[in-house]
Parts: sequence; C-alpha cells; structure tokens
Amino acid sequence: MFPGQGAQRVGMGGELFDRFRARTAEADEVLGYSIAELCLRDPDGRLGQTAFTQPAVYVVNALSYAAARADGLPAPDVAIGHSLGEYNALEAAGMFGFAEGLRLVAARAEAMSRVRDGGMDAVIGMDEAVIRLLLRRSGLEAVEVANHNAADQTILGGPLAKLDTAAALLKDSGARAVRRLPVSGPFHTSHMSPAAQEFGRLLSRTPLAAPALPVIANRTALPYTRAEPADLLTQQIDHPVLWRQTIESLLDADADTVFEEPAYSTVLTRLLRAIRAERDAR
Repeated sequence: MFPGQGAQRVGMGGELFDRFRARTAEADEVLGYSIAELCLRDPDGRLGQTAFTQPAVYVVNALSYAAARADGLPAPDVAIGHSLGEYNALEAAGMFGFAEGLRLVAARAEAMSRVRDGGMDAVIGMDEAVIRLLLRRSGLEAVEVANHNAADQTILGGPLAKLDTAAALLKDSGARAVRRLPVSGPFHTSHMSPAAQEFGRLLSRTPLAAPALPVIANRTALPYTRAEPADLLTQQIDHPVLWRQTIESLLDADADTVFEEPAYSTVLTRLLRAIRAERDAR
C-alpha cells in the first residue's frame, strides 16, 4: 500500500537514490531538476508545494518498492495506494512504466496546484454521517467529504472561509479535533473539477495497459477493469478517496491479509491499525 501527499519529509529516500542511479537519473530528466536534492535537502523549501510534493512521493514510493522486491519481498496479490499513491500501485501492476507514471503525476500535480482558495481539514472523533448532517443543516454544502480514511477520521475539503466555519461548528458539536492539513487546495472534492478536466484530456491520449495484478481504485473501492482506468484516474481528482472501504473489502476477503507500506512512511499503517480496531470493536 502506497501513501500519497502528506507522507513527504525532508530526508526521505535516503540511500535509494544512490542504489537506483539509473532510475533517479530518469526522474531528473522527466522533471528537469534533481529529485535527490529535493527529497534529501529541499534547499528552496519546495517539498511542501503540491507541484513538487507529488512527484517526490511517487519517486520515493517507486524506489522503495523496487528495493523491497530486490531484497526479497514477494510479489503482492493486490496493490493499493492512497490518492497519489494509486499511481504507484498502478506502476507496480504494470499499467505504465516508471517514467510514464512520473509524467502523469507531474501533470496531475501541476493541474491540482492551480486550484486555489481552498484547503482540507481532518476531523477526528466524529461519525461521517453526523458530519454530513451538521454541514447540510448549517448551509455548508461547499465543504465536502474528501477522504473516507477511518470511522473516526474524515477529511473535508472546501473554501478556506467555509472550512473555518465548519471547523468551529464540528468542534462545538463534539468532534475530538479538527486539524488543517498542509495542502494547497480542496483535493478530492467538486472544487477540483477544473483540474480533473485538464488532466483528463492528457489521460485520454495516454496508452494504459491492463494491470497484471488487481489494483483497488480510490474512486470505487473495487478492482480496476481494462475499460475504465482513464475515467477512474480523472474522477479520482474531484471525488472522495474511499480508503476505509478499500481496506475493509480486503479484510472482508481475508482477515489475515498482510499489508506492506514503504519503510519511510507509517501514515497508512496507522490508518490500517485504526480500521482493524474498529472492526474488532463491532
């Protein structure tokens, strides 16, 4: 399982860039800058900017996976990724190569970075149905559910002023915490439709192979089929990420499923732990 934006940190990638020099050089050629310098030192403070964050996380995810396989990790039965991480899942499944995936990610990041005046909040300790009800009753329909992460963690996206109003409302109504996320826009909401339309035109011209192993789509929490990858990746930008549903579908199929996350991140492992605890408490 591959993390997305939010997993980045200065120093990520470590020795991977030296270990996979040819692939690192390929990334530099695609991006036009040194990916190792960005990830290891970030001298210009760009790692937190969407246009740079997403390519950086994609590259480190890909190199981490290559290292794990080279070190003996068996081929997975299923690949999943959260938001941006879905591109790593699809690269691992052979839908596109490393460089082509990076070109797509860079174009996606540029399109998403152009949607401004918005942000995202993590709401902790409140049921999603209650959140939706409170937002609707208060006329805050512009604030939308963006990520279904876990039963007690829902990510919202929307205009900043509306998010501020919603945060105060939800905290007053019993949410344990509402935290602003360090992102540049209201990702995975209808506010991102201009980015989805722009990126969709590129996807429509991009050859995509059938995945060699099942990849669960963020958009549907179901495996990709041969006919729909471009549509699913386009819609992923302006529709919610169904992460909790994805994990639960895998656990429903086999409660003993073993999940692996790249070593530099624990974001998805923590969510997995929360989802399993919720299931055990039912």
